[in-house]
Amino acid sequence: MAEHPHPVDVYVGGRIRLCRTLKGLSQQKLANALGLTFQQVQKYERGANRVGASRVFELSEILDVPPSFFFDGAPATGKGGSASPTGLAESEPAPFDSERLFRREILEFVRAYDKISDPAVRKRLFELVKAIGAQFEAEVSKD
Repeated sequence: MAEHPHPVDVYVGGRIRLCRTLKGLSQQKLANALGLTFQQVQKYERGANRVGASRVFELSEILDVPPSFFFDGAPATGKGGSASPTGLAESEPAPFDSERLFRREILEFVRAYDKISDPAVRKRLFELVKAIGAQFEAEVSKD
């Protein structure tokens, strides 16, 4: 009987895929940078193979994100370490449909946003998009 991948391995793999895609890298290009085959990158992204600590560090350098990026928002396993410092269980974040992030328009938007070098312009654009989204959400919830 084949064992299912651990939920954290699947989550980390999804974060690798998300970051790789947002950076515009193919699996082959990432594999080359890591000295692996693209099949190994596929296995990481599916969660079929675990990503070791040194590989997470390499990925963070190649993809230009902190190592914590791959674990931020990871599902609680229920095996210790899942409680807050107060001893109370932390609330689960609302489920997020990460597949929506891979739509072409979203990827193009993020890449264009990333090219804006002026931090003030980026912040203003970010605030504008947040405001529009909040207004749309408020209108939808009225219906």
